[in-house]
Amino acid sequence: MARRSPGALRALSRTPRWNAGRIRPIDGLSNGANAAILRLERENPGLGSTAAALADYRHAVRRSGRWLDLPPDYCTCDTCDVVDQRDVLGVALRRLPPAARRELQRLVDPLDEEFLRKTLPDPLAAVRSDWHAQAWWRQRLWERDQ
Repeated sequence: MARRSPGALRALSRTPRWNAGRIRPIDGLSNGANAAILRLERENPGLGSTAAALADYRHAVRRSGRWLDLPPDYCTCDTCDVVDQRDVLGVALRRLPPAARRELQRLVDPLDEEFLRKTLPDPLAAVRSDWHAQAWWRQRLWERDQ
């Protein structure tokens, strides 16, 4: 009966140490695009998780209903603010290499169309602040009971 070498046994018992808990590949992207996103997140630790931002943005935009129910302005929760999630995706789309950018853009475009359909343009966005004027997704209104 053949025996396994000690090195083969050690290889079987190894647990991946290379960011095993942090890696969350995005479905629909190639391995190269996922690797580029991982490199981007390593180089910019304050950016946040692109995969989590995409999942949260997708969840919020695809909720049923005619209007998008965004959180109120006083909400400080990072996971509930669709605009913050779209900001993370916007930064990733600007900083990724062209091939990875195209792949991620292919996933984000249908969500952006749904976001535009469920919101209204805000004509006073540029007057409110420079922050609102910097990105199109910040220049949208949504219906809320006030």
